[in-house]
Amino acid sequence: MSRDISKKIEQYEKFLHDKLEVDLKQTWDLREKIYEEISDYIKLKNHIELIKSNNLKELKTMVDLGSNFYCQAKIPDTTYIYVNIGFGFHVQFTLDEAIEFINKKEILLQKKSDQYTQDIAKINAHIKVVYEAISEILNLEKGEEANK
Repeated sequence: MSRDISKKIEQYEKFLHDKLEVDLKQTWDLREKIYEEISDYIKLKNHIELIKSNNLKELKTMVDLGSNFYCQAKIPDTTYIYVNIGFGFHVQFTLDEAIEFINKKEILLQKKSDQYTQDIAKINAHIKVVYEAISEILNLEKGEEANK
């Protein structure tokens, strides 16, 4: 195999491992975070609907303090709820306002996850092209060696 061909294959492999595979993993991770956020909002919406359907005025619940460490909490008034809207901000909503916000947020997050899915498909296509290029270079080299 000539040095030029081996150098070209090495460049393709470097691009594949250092750029494309890293981008693919990062995009997968970002999409997973979006899915987790969607799941959290759906859980919150289900809890709000449960409070509304049972007409609960006060509530006892378990609160996750972090690392699956829970403590009991008493909510004396369920008229309002604080919702994390992002960037560390929390907004006080009525239950109906919270559900409306969550529905809009779900649509936005779903659009983001769809974009990440498209990005993943593009990166996978690029990876396939690079593998095919490497394969074609190797096949051309074999053809040249057979003609010698």
